[in-house]
Amino acid sequence: MKPLLELTVGELLKESTKKFGHQEAVIYSEQNIRYTYAEFYQETSRVAKALLATGLKKGDHIAIWATNVPEWLLLQFAAARIGAVLVTLNTSYQSSELEYVLRHSDTTALFFIDEFKSTSYTSIITGIEHNLPKLKHLINLSGSSEHTSWNEFLMSSLMVSDEVLDKHEQSLHIHDVINMQYTSGTTGFPKGVMLSHHNIVNNGFLVAQSMKLTNEDRLCIPVPFFHCFGCVLGVLACVSVGATMLPIIEFQPASVLRTVEKEKCTALHGVPTMFIAELNALEFDQYDLSTLRTGIMAGSNCPAEVMKRVIHDMGINEITIAYGQTETSPVITQTTPTDSIERRVQTVGKVHNHVQIQIINPVTGKPASFGEQGELCAKGYLTMKGYYKMPEETEKTIVEGWLHTGDLA
Repeated sequence: MKPLLELTVGELLKESTKKFGHQEAVIYSEQNIRYTYAEFYQETSRVAKALLATGLKKGDHIAIWATNVPEWLLLQFAAARIGAVLVTLNTSYQSSELEYVLRHSDTTALFFIDEFKSTSYTSIITGIEHNLPKLKHLINLSGSSEHTSWNEFLMSSLMVSDEVLDKHEQSLHIHDVINMQYTSGTTGFPKGVMLSHHNIVNNGFLVAQSMKLTNEDRLCIPVPFFHCFGCVLGVLACVSVGATMLPIIEFQPASVLRTVEKEKCTALHGVPTMFIAELNALEFDQYDLSTLRTGIMAGSNCPAEVMKRVIHDMGINEITIAYGQTETSPVITQTTPTDSIERRVQTVGKVHNHVQIQIINPVTGKPASFGEQGELCAKGYLTMKGYYKMPEETEKTIVEGWLHTGDLA
């Protein structure tokens, strides 16, 4: 069993840059954007300096409301490198949801795109910003509004030296909270799940190990970055082994298939509905997907027929199933590339290394008997730090170190 990584998110990227600097780190195939690891690291330095120049610092909360645009990726690492907490916002939020999360999270800076589908983000933000006294900085990634543009924001990086950035990075600790994702849970208002460098760096690393992902792999990522599936199972899994990330800005089946063919992707992530849409795409048979090997299907139960088609029609013979939740950074269990199709559709795989699980009787709280249904609880490095400003909810969920998932197993 490999030991856990004792690295911050920034150190993880730095380590991979040392090993794989000339290899491709990020490719947006349809936008013709390409970064090697060395170039990507330099860009994250620039964005980190701009954050510092804006007055942001360790412990500040910054939010991003956007699709899988390149700026999202840069902010994920840049924020981590100065110790700011990245609050990830669901692209489907409406005005009241956005206002609640921004207020509850004490967000001081918001990065956003103009619009998504038929929703004008700019109009929503203009309508609620006067209700959010702590929100001091608004940066429009699309660059077409009365707010600060991304380019204006980047220009401020010239005011901060490498030495100042280094000083901030040296003040960080692996157990600092670095990521906050709001989960609806089963009751009440959305809760801000606080995750540390240690939580998400290691979950990404262990996911990569389970998939047998290496620096020779090229992972297409159509799942949203605002969810752990995108930013941990996708981005951090790749960076932990020096693999290439190929994000899809906004999910379209044809866009995914074109990217896989053109860039010779070896891995593909998705929820079952994404894989179904790809399999049913027009001219599906015309795409060359022969380079695909592995990936993750998660988010909901995978029908056996879909799994069989993904393996036989898409050629993803080593695709894995992962189970977890945001509170566990997120993956608790995962199948392996060598598991049978039946194992991959009828189970959620084996528990990850460095994680303990138990199934308890939800009434008595005592361990369930073999074969008996009960609540799944997990323990280990992956346990969240807690729910932001909700100590009572945290105490109900984490009992004597065991995180109660609320799921039956």
